[in-house]
Amino acid sequence: MKKIIVKKSLNLHGSVRISGAKNAALPILAASILGTEDIVLEDVPELKDVEIMAEVLRSLGCEVKKIGKNKFIINSKNLNSYETKYELMSQMRASFLVMGPLLGRMGKTVNSLPGGCNIGSRPIDLHLKGFEALGAVVENNVGDITAYSENLVGARIYLDFPSVGATENIIMAAVLAEGETVIENAAMEPEIVDLANFLRKLGAKVTGAGTSTIRINGVKELKGCTHQIIPDRIEAGTFMVAAAICQGDITVENVISSHMKPIVAKLKECGAEVIEDDDKIRVIGNSELKPITIKTMPYPGFPTDMQAQFLALMTQLKGVSIAKETVFENRFMHVDELVKMGADIVVNDREAVVSGGKKLKGEKVKATDLRAGAALILAGIVAEGETEISEIYHIDRGYEDIEEKFRSIGANINRVDR
Repeated sequence: MKKIIVKKSLNLHGSVRISGAKNAALPILAASILGTEDIVLEDVPELKDVEIMAEVLRSLGCEVKKIGKNKFIINSKNLNSYETKYELMSQMRASFLVMGPLLGRMGKTVNSLPGGCNIGSRPIDLHLKGFEALGAVVENNVGDITAYSENLVGARIYLDFPSVGATENIIMAAVLAEGETVIENAAMEPEIVDLANFLRKLGAKVTGAGTSTIRINGVKELKGCTHQIIPDRIEAGTFMVAAAICQGDITVENVISSHMKPIVAKLKECGAEVIEDDDKIRVIGNSELKPITIKTMPYPGFPTDMQAQFLALMTQLKGVSIAKETVFENRFMHVDELVKMGADIVVNDREAVVSGGKKLKGEKVKATDLRAGAALILAGIVAEGETEISEIYHIDRGYEDIEEKFRSIGANINRVDR
């Protein structure tokens, strides 16, 4: 069984190029179902989730070719199936994103309930209500969701919560629907903007992405295009926290600074030096950092996907720091692993109180989910001795070449069979 071994590695320094965003690549891969000509995607991260999505597309009749590193050519002209395989759907939640484009392109879709990290309930009811508003009939047959419609028609849809997945799925279903669709209380994440930009290149009419109101005017068909995936703001944030936690000096390259505002703000608040440029950010950690409070919120608030990494940082901030989780109810599973390493963290419902400044020690821990795994790597960088992280398949779902990137800036980290 493969594990990641981390040994204490203070004062990391150097530059790291950030990969394309997983959370942009997956919906864009799903949206490729909508095009009828060649689609070229660049800066696609080499991740397990991306591999699964590519297999989902192939299982539906799409031609998917990987050309070198980080580049795909997809042709969905001969799409011939509307039913996704359970063994693929069960591995990854984002696989449910094919439901919208299949409904729009073929008029029918059959999907198993999605899998993924066990970080809390992520109901799909908002997706399904959106499809029904567009005129689809939705049936739940013991875990298999079927949606079908002879003619989707635009509608005004209000989301009870600004769900990223529901916003994306409804957009993809609506681009080929008849008339205008308006999504209110839509999610505003940069990854949704990237999806909308991609769809526009295919010939879709989508406006308002990045705001709470998105308008889609349906078209008859979509073509092909070349598109580069935006940088991964969560990967960038992880390396920025690495600089702060170990008194390092790290520059993250290939970033969009405007996407990083809440992370930059909190790093500055705790006392790290942050130097911003248009496409790179330098973070310099100081020996005396102050405690902070974070509260996860939908974008443009503090991202839930950075909560675990900041919790690791909080263990090194002298004083009491607080992390409030408002997005997922089960996203403190990594706390037990950090406590094993000597952290003083008390969780009460959706709030974690961290009494920081205590030395961590290397232990055998497990990555309970994707971002928890990143947090344990950060903790291992400052812990005395050796930290052995198991269940690292979670980490591979969201970080491309993570050991190589950390080694390039001086970390003592390796993947081994144990």
